[in-house]
Amino acid sequence: MLMSEVKRVIEQVSRDRGIDKQILIKTLEEALESAARKKFGTKIDIEVRYDEELGEIEIFQFKDVAEKVTEPDMEIDLEEGRKLDPGCQIGDSLGTKMDTATFGRIAAQSAKQVIIQKMKDAERDVVYESFINRKGEIINGIVQRIDKRDIIVNLGRTEAVLPVREQVPRENYRRGDRIRAYILDVLHESRGPQVILSRSHPQFLVGLFNTEVPEISEGIVNIMAAAREPGGRAKIAVASNDSDIDPVGACVGMKGTRVQSVVHELKGEKIDIIPWRGDPAKFVCNALAPAEISRVVVDEANRSMEVIVPDEYLSVAIGKRGQNVRLASKLTGWNIDVKGETDYSKAMRSGYDSLMSLPGVGASTADALYEQGCYSIEDLANASVEELVQIKGISDKKAKALLKAAGQLLEITDKNDHVKGDRDIAEATDEQDSPEDAADDSGDTTGPEERT
Repeated sequence: MLMSEVKRVIEQVSRDRGIDKQILIKTLEEALESAARKKFGTKIDIEVRYDEELGEIEIFQFKDVAEKVTEPDMEIDLEEGRKLDPGCQIGDSLGTKMDTATFGRIAAQSAKQVIIQKMKDAERDVVYESFINRKGEIINGIVQRIDKRDIIVNLGRTEAVLPVREQVPRENYRRGDRIRAYILDVLHESRGPQVILSRSHPQFLVGLFNTEVPEISEGIVNIMAAAREPGGRAKIAVASNDSDIDPVGACVGMKGTRVQSVVHELKGEKIDIIPWRGDPAKFVCNALAPAEISRVVVDEANRSMEVIVPDEYLSVAIGKRGQNVRLASKLTGWNIDVKGETDYSKAMRSGYDSLMSLPGVGASTADALYEQGCYSIEDLANASVEELVQIKGISDKKAKALLKAAGQLLEITDKNDHVKGDRDIAEATDEQDSPEDAADDSGDTTGPEERT
């Protein structure tokens, strides 16, 4: 390349690749310095400068003026020095312009490699700066090629990758197809495409609704949570900041046009739009729609809920292969266990009977335990003395005896040694109720479902 062409090339590359001219100039200076050292060794003192007015890159070699030259590449004698500068003295440093044509083929090849690498690094930096602030956006591109099931997408100035793990099952694309995707990540150091896309991420669904529903983009309606099983079904929970606007209706649109646009983009993925509620139990009930809910038992400590539904709605609440309850759990952030009323009643009756089997526990004590959430011996064994004494009719002494009896009965049941269990429970309950406690329990052995 002639030096007169340098300025033109720098301007053209800067314009076409979007790389700052100063980065290109620095790259060329470093490349020529590398070439010079490749040719003349690493000891020489050189300086590379770009003359913007002339559009040329100049290379100067500096040598110290010495009385006796011991390092020809580093020093010059006084006589030779005064040919260059008549006023020079011993110890001065003199620079001479080098002829780049003397570098040789190997040095020129080295310079070329440095320039190519620096250009790639500069382009990578430009792509990173262009896209790092666009994470979370939805972008359009064209399928460039398929590489080991990953889809390479042309975004114009760069390529992005849609990894197989971020694709929706059963979606197929060919070269030249248009594609929309969510910018999941932007990598700074990468040999391949730096922009990572996704079509399976829940935020892709959120972004599509943000595009289709003006009330969402304007901040009137908010998507509070989203859950997906890509290609199958999705749920979003929405809330409105304006009491006059129905958030579900806004997302559905007139005759379902808005939600159908999103469904079309997702190739038929079914979408449930539900109203968000601040009360977790109500939110879970909404999330399990269209199933009717009879009762919800909340365990805040384990962030779980036991949801009881009429038997005819059990399959609806659970969904095909458990999909409905699984998505509801993801959407709400609660572990959900769905049971039919018949099974629940049997389990409750079994738990009540297990409490009644404890010596010293009659119907009134069992009812009191039931009201406080102790539905079985397991629940009782996991309780504390402090919790039990809050229950009417249970003293500190009785609480300790109940816990000891429940714990030992569980241990004995696990060993399946019922004979030994009867003896151990008798020993564990030597300390019986006070006369007042016994009076409360005497003569009342009916369960809560039998009394009116």
